[in-house]
Amino acid sequence: MRNLFLAVAGFLFLAFAAGCSTHAGGQTDEDGKIKIIAAHNQTSPDNPYQFGMKEFKRVVEEESNGQIEVEVHAGTIGTAESQLIEKLKLGGADLVLVSPGFMAQTGIREIDLFAMPYIFEDYEHWLNVVDGEVGQEVARIINEKSDNDFKLMGYWSAGVRHYYGEKPLETMEDLKGMTFRTQTSGAIADYWEKTGAIPTNVAWGELYQALQQGVVDSSENSYPYFVQQNHHKTKNGKYITETGHDYTTRFLLMNGNTFDNYTEEQQQIIRKAAKAATKEEREVDMEQEEEYKQKAIDEGAEVNQIDRQPFIDLAKPVHEETAKEIEALDLLEKIRSLAGQ
Repeated sequence: MRNLFLAVAGFLFLAFAAGCSTHAGGQTDEDGKIKIIAAHNQTSPDNPYQFGMKEFKRVVEEESNGQIEVEVHAGTIGTAESQLIEKLKLGGADLVLVSPGFMAQTGIREIDLFAMPYIFEDYEHWLNVVDGEVGQEVARIINEKSDNDFKLMGYWSAGVRHYYGEKPLETMEDLKGMTFRTQTSGAIADYWEKTGAIPTNVAWGELYQALQQGVVDSSENSYPYFVQQNHHKTKNGKYITETGHDYTTRFLLMNGNTFDNYTEEQQQIIRKAAKAATKEEREVDMEQEEEYKQKAIDEGAEVNQIDRQPFIDLAKPVHEETAKEIEALDLLEKIRSLAGQ
């Protein structure tokens, strides 16, 4: 009787294990195929992130002859980056996209520099940084400081960020006393406080209503992102001033422990797909910059230019103070040395 009990218990355990099994780090279905869950926090199907993730899916599935499947979630398993990171750590997602500002909150402070206003002079400067030795160094720092929880698979762009609000900016003085949706702590918040603005926290999914109801006076983002969300149609989103304060970086991350469990062939497929996805996302983002700027104008938004030099001059000492605080002065100098090349 005891032997029968043990045999039944053993069978049930094996059945349970088979039902919950994972292969090479990803979930495995009944056909033995590996499933990769890829997620970002933007809900628009036209967002550049979605184009990039769909390209990742296409390449992975083609190169693996369908043995690896990719399930893409556009805001459906989390519109907050904290949710995506939690799922990445716990296995609820295998590939996610997050910002430097959020990543710095995980204790990897060096990447704060990538989110600083006016750290990059132009798009070419940004490319020189992320696609060169600095990008490789930051990828290593992310992996080491996260104890392999995060493995960087690519640097994606989220466009050039500009101010938009209840009135146009003619000078920096116009920001004084305005509530401004941005980070509310850290070096980025400190910078905007120095301009006279009042950094205010509003969740991305609630920002349309906040602008429409006057909860915040203004915000900042790049054209594809705020126009796709119709922020330019709100009471406090009509006036766009091209401050160009951030050539925005996003990190495409996998769980390093999951990645290490894939076979060498599977790793090569994933790397190839990540490279193709990064190229696609950047190209779509560049195309949409002009497309959505024109769309905003056609739909009644007003766009003006501003002298950026006072903003740039204000940013430089903030860069240095931040770099000194986080012991990244060498990294800052490397970033600056790549401008104008």
